[in-house]
Amino acid sequence: MKEVWVFIEQEDGRIHPVSFELLGVGKRLADDLSGICVGILLGHQVSSLVDEVFSFGADKVYLIEHEVLSYYRHIPYAKALSFLAKKYGPEILLLGATPLGRDLAGGVATLLETGLTADVTELEIDKETGNLLMTRPAYGGNIMATIICPNHRPQMATVRPRIFPMPERKPGRRGELIVERVDLYEEEAGVRRIGFLPKEKTVNLEYAEVIVAGGKGLGGKEGFEKLRELARLLGGEIGASRLAVEAGWISYDHQVGQTGKTVRPKVYLAFGISGAIQHRAGMQNSDLIIAINSDPKAPIFNIADLGIIGDWKILCDALIEAIKRHKGN
Repeated sequence: MKEVWVFIEQEDGRIHPVSFELLGVGKRLADDLSGICVGILLGHQVSSLVDEVFSFGADKVYLIEHEVLSYYRHIPYAKALSFLAKKYGPEILLLGATPLGRDLAGGVATLLETGLTADVTELEIDKETGNLLMTRPAYGGNIMATIICPNHRPQMATVRPRIFPMPERKPGRRGELIVERVDLYEEEAGVRRIGFLPKEKTVNLEYAEVIVAGGKGLGGKEGFEKLRELARLLGGEIGASRLAVEAGWISYDHQVGQTGKTVRPKVYLAFGISGAIQHRAGMQNSDLIIAINSDPKAPIFNIADLGIIGDWKILCDALIEAIKRHKGN
């Protein structure tokens, strides 16, 4: 039976949400192959997370616990994951396109002598060949390329957070647990952590429930200061189009789109964003899209749930005042 593997990324006993998203798509791919979805859990004293992996769709979990895996380092994690893959021969191996996942995936693909498609935005099974169709942006986001790996296994891909929906959690769901052992040695790790200073995360676009985004139509970086006030009142984050970022009005951390971040907020407010296909690909799965643009032919209106033709400044100011009055009452 073919196995579709999902690497379960965890840190300090907390599973990264992208792993649950990948379990959802992994289950779909496994069904198309008449196979099973498998979670791969590596770490130290992480067996308590197994039930959570089953509850989000894994049919089986391979678990390796070792002191050397107590925190992420490339060499021991790559050795453990490639050991499992060589022993059990998965058909597909998916990892989140996070800093950790991107670092790990390249090394594992090299050890397994297989291909790797990075930053994938679509995954499908070719019904005729059984190959995994991995689609990702190419040439700066101007085209979408579909890549296959017909001659090597596993077929590997890293997938951006929020590309796929979170599957339904089913508490009490059970599966098969396989506990494995691998010889790991501290002196082989190559890196020793002597301290940890977490980077302050100022932008959390992928998992924001409200995003207030601006584009080239704002006219300059001053416009983003106005959007920041609105976002603060709504408890949201600031997003931006590629053109606004390239103009130097806001940092790349805020970019939404094929070459930026993929988001799924409950509300996406788009001010002065024309809606190029590259931008729409990163936000079109938002629950509610509200677009404000002075151009009635702007493509953003084609996917907006509510479209307002007008001056973004007037509408933004009106929203800010209305929210302040509401909060005051």
